[in-house]
Amino acid sequence: MTRMSKPDFSKRTRFPGTNQNSFATLLAILDAIDRMPAPVFAALLFGLSLAGTRGQGWQAAGLWLFCLSDWALLLALPRAGKSFGPAQPPALALALMRAPLASLLLLFSPPAAWAAQALGTMLVIYGFWIEPHRLTLTRQSLRSPKLKPHAPLKVLHLGDIHMERFTDRERQVIAMAGVTQPDLILYSGDFLNLSYRHDAQAWADTRAVLSQLSAPLGVFLVTGSPAVDLEEVVPPLLAGLPVRWLRDERVTVERDGQAVDVVGLSCTHKPFVDGPRLKEVLGGPPRRFTILLYHTPDLAPEAAAAGIDLQLSGHTHGGQVRLPLYGALFAASLYGKRFESGRRQVDGLTLYVTRGIGLEGGGAPRVRFLCSPEVILWELDGC
Repeated sequence: MTRMSKPDFSKRTRFPGTNQNSFATLLAILDAIDRMPAPVFAALLFGLSLAGTRGQGWQAAGLWLFCLSDWALLLALPRAGKSFGPAQPPALALALMRAPLASLLLLFSPPAAWAAQALGTMLVIYGFWIEPHRLTLTRQSLRSPKLKPHAPLKVLHLGDIHMERFTDRERQVIAMAGVTQPDLILYSGDFLNLSYRHDAQAWADTRAVLSQLSAPLGVFLVTGSPAVDLEEVVPPLLAGLPVRWLRDERVTVERDGQAVDVVGLSCTHKPFVDGPRLKEVLGGPPRRFTILLYHTPDLAPEAAAAGIDLQLSGHTHGGQVRLPLYGALFAASLYGKRFESGRRQVDGLTLYVTRGIGLEGGGAPRVRFLCSPEVILWELDGC
């Protein structure tokens, strides 16, 4: 069990999930790279290839071909209906990784250098083409004295669909929601991809997914980051759908005498703002088993102090790219890697941070590595 204090974030000026943070600045730079004319971008890749091979002509040409193959693979993703982001920013990022590796290995073993480049291409294929569509079902269970024993309640947690276009991944989500037969479905925010917030087809595809989700006790959802789930977009996006949008409210659901409270809280990414609102919604210590549906994990210390039993969140995507033994390279959380993904215990609170379903938008790479998309099926029971 983690004993956590509640840091004072009120003096901060930059917060995850808003337009005032370093990630938003990076996305602006990536957008500028995407606007670069194709011939200029190809020349830039060749310049990096020359630098990586110390000006050796045929070696530079070989490395350039690997860089061009990355670009071609990324350009093909929308045509194959896999993902729909820009190709040039991730192609440049890959070239910036290939060039130093080539420079180092060519000093010692040219065959190893070219083998490493070929391996890089295989990793590009896996990370951009395969893993983003390997949707996994994660099973979790939680026992509580607040629940009636031997009357398990099945809760399906979804998050961060970030719709660009309807793909095989979304088909898998719908199928999995049907096969698991949950009693209750909870969605923790971020409906549209950042690049498609005003895109009519993305709206229609999002509605198509949400309209096919059903559970006996209902489908409840909250909005995600303010920069993604825009105030003027969400109401028409959800209008007429068989879902309930929780806006700073608590509802009680019951099946066979098993009753739980679900609290849905809108997310500002500012714990010092959202924490007091949570207390207002609760109106005192919870009497029933209480689930908090809130987009980011960063409210966990406040939720624990308020007596919440289970917090279901997302936002971080698990980092999308993870390394063995280290985990996420980057987690968009005020607490850094502490809440990057998965199950955590914070005092009496159980927190689960989903890796999400979709991918980051803007110029961010549509990639996953050792961080497949997931939906989570909870079994809640008494003890």
